Amino acid sequence: MDTPEVYLGLMSGTSLDGVDAVLVGFGGGETRLRHTLFRPFDAPLRQTLLALNRPGNNELETAAVAGIELARCYAEAVSALLEEASVAPEEVAAIGCHGQTVRHRPDLGFTLQINQPALLAELAGITVVADFRSRDIAAGGQGAPLVPAFHAGAFRHPGRNRAIVNIGGISNLTHLPTQGPVAGFDCGPGGLLLDGWCERNTGHPFDRNGEWAAGGAVIPVLLDKLLAHPFFRLPPPKSTGRDDFHLPWLESHLEAGYEPRNVQATLLELTACAVADAIHRFCPGTEEVFLCGGGAHNGALRRRLGTLLGIETGLTDDLGISADWVEATAFAWLAQQALLGRPGNLPEVTGARHPCLLGAIYPA
Repeated sequence: MDTPEVYLGLMSGTSLDGVDAVLVGFGGGETRLRHTLFRPFDAPLRQTLLALNRPGNNELETAAVAGIELARCYAEAVSALLEEASVAPEEVAAIGCHGQTVRHRPDLGFTLQINQPALLAELAGITVVADFRSRDIAAGGQGAPLVPAFHAGAFRHPGRNRAIVNIGGISNLTHLPTQGPVAGFDCGPGGLLLDGWCERNTGHPFDRNGEWAAGGAVIPVLLDKLLAHPFFRLPPPKSTGRDDFHLPWLESHLEAGYEPRNVQATLLELTACAVADAIHRFCPGTEEVFLCGGGAHNGALRRRLGTLLGIETGLTDDLGISADWVEATAFAWLAQQALLGRPGNLPEVTGARHPCLLGAIYPA
């Protein structure tokens, strides 16, 4: 099947900060990031999407209307990206659009990403590939994480045993051994608790470079309570989200008198410990660790993770793709896989019974 080499990836993750949009060229076995753009969510849309993560009133209509607004936000990001890159819509083979996850319950056999891909295809004039997770879940998998298949193609090294750690709202990792199967799974909360607690107590949407947490002290009793969550004891394959980790869950473990900054320090330690423990337990022989996602820029978290691992951590920038754009690039790649009729999942990662062609295609 002949397709143009240019694809567009859209990603809005559990951090709920906005839309990452990338224009990617695939050819000659290489991935070339041609242009990038970030469009923040406006406050009302962000609050609506956040509220949809918990049971509420009139959810069906709220979700449908939010999907329309989200598609318009995606379309605006696509238009701005193409204009900045001087690329016409007809030059783009497809948009890979993950949508906004508001429920993820593979244990019940479903996952739900708010999206209106048909509207996005209509507004953008470009074929859209969406709904990447549900086919894997139908085959008995977790439906996540999906990016390890892309990590394997982009970052695997024949002579170095690597781990790629994505720290978005949820942290997840991909183990890329020099030989043998790729492994990948969610580790636990990444930025969603850190950002939520920081915003509630300081008014800032995130803790820049981890400076607020770095000025606090870990509360050992609280850390032990948080690490007692059953998710951390599960073996892979496993995935998680706001269904498991959210501010009400954190608040249920707080005691009167805890200093907010010390809680933030404890949350940073929770994130670092979850990732480090996952690598120690399930990624034997790891020699190199590279970070991506927004949390990769949290200097305090990066230093603490390096200390716990005994390995200096780098960024995926060192491997050719900026840490900020890896996930969006992965969904551009997944769109290409769908159009080429190739599987996009790794059964050894998600637990699916077999490789699956992921994504529903909405022609322009």
